[in-house]
Amino acid sequence: MLRWISALLFLFMSHNSFALDIQADTLYPRVEFDTSLGKIVIELDRTRAPITVDNFLTYVVKGEYDNTIFHRVISDFVVQGGGLTPKYEELPDGKPIVNESGNGLTNSIGTIAMARENEPHSATRQFYFNVADNTKLDPSKRRWGYAVFGEVIEGKTVLEAMAVVETGTNAKLNWPDVPVTPIILKTAKLLPKQ
Repeated sequence: MLRWISALLFLFMSHNSFALDIQADTLYPRVEFDTSLGKIVIELDRTRAPITVDNFLTYVVKGEYDNTIFHRVISDFVVQGGGLTPKYEELPDGKPIVNESGNGLTNSIGTIAMARENEPHSATRQFYFNVADNTKLDPSKRRWGYAVFGEVIEGKTVLEAMAVVETGTNAKLNWPDVPVTPIILKTAKLLPKQ
């Protein structure tokens, strides 16, 4: 009997040790991106976009954004990443999340938002930075928008440098607007609570 209790206790402790700490009790968690062009720190807004922040932080804490690339750069629009390896291989997506674009945050310059397909509730892992005021990405009475969930608080010059790199059509992906020299997201880490 004691062996069974010990085994169950061990399993319980092992399971809890694998639980992800996404700072669920922090309203404005911060994440540091260490990129090949420098560091960017973003502050997330869990008060306005709790589902989106939790989803994004799950990828961060699992290390799933580490060693990925920013694969879409349009200088007066967005810098997008989170879904491809430096070999231009697509990474597996998690479960799509509910679109929180009606949260009052706007796609203004320096904000971070979730990329998605045409279906409004299709965002998974890819995100983008707004490098212009993109009001056309905000929701309206007739359409869903793209959910903003934070903003750059450090490293705006790094984001500006990303926005003006040389791009072209990538032969492997057959996609336009891909940086000629890859911009690597070396690590994304959740910073300690303030």
